Amino acid sequence: MEQARVLIAIVLSFLVFFLWNFFFVEKQAPETPIAETATAKTEKDSTIQTETPVAKAVEEEPTKPYIAETPLGSQQELPRVITVETPLYSVAINEDGAVFQSYILKEYKESIDRDAPYKELSDSVSSRDRLGLSLAGKSVPGLENAVFSANGVPDRLNVVDAEKELVFTWRSDAGVVVEKRYRFTPGSYLVQLFVDIKNGSDRPIIDKVVLGIKADTGAEKGGYSFEGPCALIDGKLEQIKSKKIKDKSNYPGNIKWLAIVDRYFMKSLIPLDDTKGAMKLSLDGNGILGNRFVGQESAIQPGTQKRFAYEIFFGPKSTQVLKDVGHDLGQAIHFGMFDIIAKPLLWFMNFIYGRIPNYGIAIIVLTILTKILLWPLGSKSYKSMSEMKRLQPLMAEIREKHKDDKKMMNQEIMSLYRTYKINPMGGCLPMILQIPVFFALYRMLYQAIELRHAPFFLWINDLSAPDRLFHFSFSIPFMQPPYGIPVLTVIMGATMLLQQKMSPPPGDPTQAKMMMLMPIVFTVIFINFSSGLVL
Repeated sequence: MEQARVLIAIVLSFLVFFLWNFFFVEKQAPETPIAETATAKTEKDSTIQTETPVAKAVEEEPTKPYIAETPLGSQQELPRVITVETPLYSVAINEDGAVFQSYILKEYKESIDRDAPYKELSDSVSSRDRLGLSLAGKSVPGLENAVFSANGVPDRLNVVDAEKELVFTWRSDAGVVVEKRYRFTPGSYLVQLFVDIKNGSDRPIIDKVVLGIKADTGAEKGGYSFEGPCALIDGKLEQIKSKKIKDKSNYPGNIKWLAIVDRYFMKSLIPLDDTKGAMKLSLDGNGILGNRFVGQESAIQPGTQKRFAYEIFFGPKSTQVLKDVGHDLGQAIHFGMFDIIAKPLLWFMNFIYGRIPNYGIAIIVLTILTKILLWPLGSKSYKSMSEMKRLQPLMAEIREKHKDDKKMMNQEIMSLYRTYKINPMGGCLPMILQIPVFFALYRMLYQAIELRHAPFFLWINDLSAPDRLFHFSFSIPFMQPPYGIPVLTVIMGATMLLQQKMSPPPGDPTQAKMMMLMPIVFTVIFINFSSGLVL
């Protein structure tokens, strides 16, 4: 959380100035099974009390008993991996669990290097933990370790002109058949997933379906944005820090979606139809984070089947992409306390980019327009500081005259303010009102995926990373690698110094020296900030 410490340093710097000006110048629970009744009568009979409410499955009409002629999913010694290619991504699905083994985004790369591979959203987590299916009460033995079968499907499936479906099937020894149906659509990051449970056994299945995702982002990474598990529960965004999972791991309610997010990307599961259920979190000793959707308890009678419908989104945290996807997934992009300011700034930056296709220029235009909007506040602050400067000789006389009587000195100074109609906080308050805009800009520019690997000009080829002209083999104090000349940061410090020279100087000599040090302090602070923010 280096950036957080940096921002605290900035706030403290401002506070030193403000206080000096004011005082010295002017004075989550155990899981249970899931399933849903196939008929109205079963629904009524299978209502079982559980500690945590969870979601309902999608109900289908009762069907004839499903009898498998041969055991499915048990005939191959080695499970196959089937690769699905779409224009936006490539996903490899392993028959061992019918889970995502690999998920590669074709419009994003791992780094700025020309020969860098495409962005891989899977990680060091076991592939079985990605969209792994289970029943909370383990009422179908073997499902958690099931090896599914995709008979008749080639090893590679191209989804270009029309949507295609990929079906994985497994049969238990008791005759329960489970199907995972993935439906892929070209031009969309959304993948539909239907889980069909066909009860060919002689007893009802009363349980809760559990489907989840895992990632190795259990411990928050350094940065000034949220990374970890989140969900939209009862219309409210819940972001859970990893250190709080031990205290509470179960979050019941009406769940629109749940996800694991990082700075730029997210992996999300969206239950469809009746979404009342619970988000169940876990964090093991290796920092592996689990986020699972636990559905509402229901029953599947012998000879009937039930479908549980979901949608999956593995992709970028782009406002436009998430808007097109729907399901209120756009709420996953959250800029903290000043989100209400940051989102309009992001929208306007993208609006400018639509007319001038260079995010560096878009940031410059956005900054200039923001400065114009804040000009009245800045002008008022400078005017108040100038008026305070004119009173410094009179205030010095009052302090000297009543140096042994603080009460009388304060009364005289306040009388002086009233006489000249000056607000002693007039120089500080306008500056304080601008701080939320600064923090909103910081959060927006730090998290906006639009700036990831976005070039500006010359050596600045990634506005989401610090700018470095040349790369040095030796380390530089206060600088994080790579080491080089932070040109933009130096220019920023120089322009701050120039602006300081042009501003009305404080009447107090000590304060004037402090203000002259501010550009140096900020130059050191910003040396590791993204070039987009420094710009």
